[in-house]
Amino acid sequence: MLTVMDSEDDKVLALDAGADDYITKPFQLRELTARLHSAVRRRSAQANNRDAPIRYGKLDLDPVKYRVLKAGRPIHLTPKEFEVLHYLMMHAGEPIPHARLLKFVWGPEYGNELEYLRTFVRQLRKKIEDDPRNPRYLLTDAYVGNRFSEQVPTT
Repeated sequence: MLTVMDSEDDKVLALDAGADDYITKPFQLRELTARLHSAVRRRSAQANNRDAPIRYGKLDLDPVKYRVLKAGRPIHLTPKEFEVLHYLMMHAGEPIPHARLLKFVWGPEYGNELEYLRTFVRQLRKKIEDDPRNPRYLLTDAYVGNRFSEQVPTT
């Protein structure tokens, strides 16, 4: 964030709400440039880590082995289900707009086919949730999209 609001409360609220960084006006151009380079490095490191295994709660996803385990037991997913889950887990905690997820999994010509997404999320919930009607992993953010919870209890 780049803003004139410089109180500690403003900074804490913005960072807690998901801002990656916070810089106040007036600012030094060299500092802004260094912060931008740092953000790009972090983003590149995340992109290079696309093949790293991911674990939340009892759920493990290994993109290289194309395998999902729940409490150590394999879960069979279709290729599209796997891609939806992988994308959401890679962005855990972040609400992913429907159109963005559709375009990533199905391609750039998709974006308005919400029924595709609803169907796949419903199927995924049946496979990975203990109680699909009360999901703990795959959450829906009304009017926004879907989110994989990063705060899943391990019990």
